[in-house]
Amino acid sequence: MILEMKVPSPGESITEVEIATWLVEDGDYVEKDQPIAEVDSDKATLELPAEESGVITLKAEEGDAVEVGAVVCLIDMDAAKPEGSAAPVAKTEEKAAPAVAAPVKETTQTYATGSASPAAKKILAEKGMDATAIQGTGKDGRITKEDAVKAVPSMGSTQEGANRGSTTKKLSMLRRKVAQRLVSVKNETAMLTTFNEVNMQPIFDLRAQYKEDFKSKHGVGLGFMSFFTKAVVRALQMYPDVNSMIDGDYKVSYDFQDISIAVSGPKGLMVPVIRNAEELTFRGVESEVKRLAIRARDGQITVDEMTGGTFTITNGGVFGSMLSTPIINPPQSAILGMHNIVNRPMAVDGEVVIQPIMYVALSYDHRIIDGRESVGFLVAVKEALENPTELLMDNDVKKALEM
Repeated sequence: MILEMKVPSPGESITEVEIATWLVEDGDYVEKDQPIAEVDSDKATLELPAEESGVITLKAEEGDAVEVGAVVCLIDMDAAKPEGSAAPVAKTEEKAAPAVAAPVKETTQTYATGSASPAAKKILAEKGMDATAIQGTGKDGRITKEDAVKAVPSMGSTQEGANRGSTTKKLSMLRRKVAQRLVSVKNETAMLTTFNEVNMQPIFDLRAQYKEDFKSKHGVGLGFMSFFTKAVVRALQMYPDVNSMIDGDYKVSYDFQDISIAVSGPKGLMVPVIRNAEELTFRGVESEVKRLAIRARDGQITVDEMTGGTFTITNGGVFGSMLSTPIINPPQSAILGMHNIVNRPMAVDGEVVIQPIMYVALSYDHRIIDGRESVGFLVAVKEALENPTELLMDNDVKKALEM
């Protein structure tokens, strides 16, 4: 019996996916539930498991865009498993190339010498180019007029024997969608950014005193993200416009705080969501951040886990960024950027002292958030972070940390 494996729906509103990588070869014997492919949607990269055991026949190639419900492979369930061999678990770089050649791959360009048509020679002369630098597409490598028109002059003179190769690789569907969304944000929102600085010494002091006991009791570290998330929740409740979105001619405001957090994954930046962050304790936030980060790192994050969110926090500081203007995560109206912490001279009680300072940035959509709300929001975040015991822990640190 032949089983037709179809592309399952990764989530609501997703109608198409792209075959990112086949993890098996055409003709391999696969086991039920064995991962056979990675597919990209415009929101996430997901694994496609085999629905039954048998010999697989691939019906789509890497790089193909296929509709949800389309047949991507066949599995012959009557085929016998080869004796003395186990089903492959994944392709590796050492394995042979797949039987079905992928149309999209990294290639290093090399240039062969070819003769040029008279028209091509004239065009190349006008461009100041040598025919030996062009790969012809005509018969026997002959350089056509079209080849000459498309040819791009080299970028300056080079030393003899220097490597002038280049690589071309198609962007994944996820990366293409991210690019489209980022451009649309710049074009379709009135985005502004306001900045402030935070003295992180009070949080440093709390972590120094309690982080070991916190980790010992709860199994997670007491990081900066829980303080920032709690500070953002408080500020969103004080300035609800920042927790709102535009829907056509309407403003949609939320009475809950779903906080998106930017984390690095194998396919790039992922933005999973901490649901109802206003209900979570410090332990709850840290546990959820750890869970989502691990799932993103292992490529297991789902579309549902990245859908929604009313506000985003991104931390460029982990990569060493001192200051940036983060781009809004649509359809949200604002995003908070964290940055690295540097010891700087500060005036404290009339004296210059060295303090650990972080610059923070709030990018916001001025169509829905006015200057008063944006600046007030960021000041509220700053106040909470510089006075966490009173404003985030109700003057009871041990109770807030469940010690």
